[in-house]
Amino acid sequence: METYKELLDQGIKLLSGAEIEEARLDAWLLLEYATGIERAWYYAHMEECPEKVAALKYRELCRKRAEHIPLQHLTGRAWFMGYEFMVDDRVLVPRQDTEILAEEALRILNAKKLPEILDMCTGSGCLLLSILMERPDARGTGVDISEDALMVAETNRKNLNLEDRAVLVQSDTFSGEYFQENSGKPLPEYDMLISNPPYIPTAEIEELMDEVRLHDPVLALDGKEDGLYFYRRITEDAGKYLKAGGWILYEIGCEQGEDVSRILKNNNFLNIEVKKDLAGLDRVVLGQKQEEQDV
Repeated sequence: METYKELLDQGIKLLSGAEIEEARLDAWLLLEYATGIERAWYYAHMEECPEKVAALKYRELCRKRAEHIPLQHLTGRAWFMGYEFMVDDRVLVPRQDTEILAEEALRILNAKKLPEILDMCTGSGCLLLSILMERPDARGTGVDISEDALMVAETNRKNLNLEDRAVLVQSDTFSGEYFQENSGKPLPEYDMLISNPPYIPTAEIEELMDEVRLHDPVLALDGKEDGLYFYRRITEDAGKYLKAGGWILYEIGCEQGEDVSRILKNNNFLNIEVKKDLAGLDRVVLGQKQEEQDV
């Protein structure tokens, strides 16, 4: 029977041969998940043999990862802003780039007491829920058209004990009953709208890496013909729900900064900025509703 070291080496070889980008790291993370060991323990016991069931589980996980099934779908968990989230093929896997959006939201809300946040296209809920974890005085509403995605978000809301501060709503942007009942209120309720909407042009989806193209829900990827459909649709109605001086923040594709900025400008948003990610690529566009504006 193989030792832990031999088992790990087999996993690395298999994933490398399948051209998995981070084969060594993924092989280790799957070993950790399948056997329950930690790195320090591994180095002290690498020549020992794992239990047969754990070894079989590890080989099966590596086989699936070699088919480019995302690591997070195999383990059922992903990390975002330091918090653990349950994920599967019903939602996008949280990505580090999106943390730029969360960080910008927290920066803008820093001086705001008791902020109310609207997360459009919430998916797993990672964006809204992590912000609420960082701001114990905040409340928020997470919206998604997908009932399946909202089931994942509900699990994460419960796991993070945020059921009393986060409302989850099924709606196609602002068209659902929840928003129809609240549309045109004398006092719009949200200080900020955040969104990581579908923004991949339809024709480009087939060009994405297998982990995304084959395993992420198309509904969460497809931004229609030019990738800008949801930015237009959300921005057109956002002012009805944002308080005077409220903010709108979007994650964008790296070539969409100018276009999304123009959409915000055309809808009378001010103080528009484009923020870059750690790779120096455009990643977030933000704008502010006028302090006093008829909607």
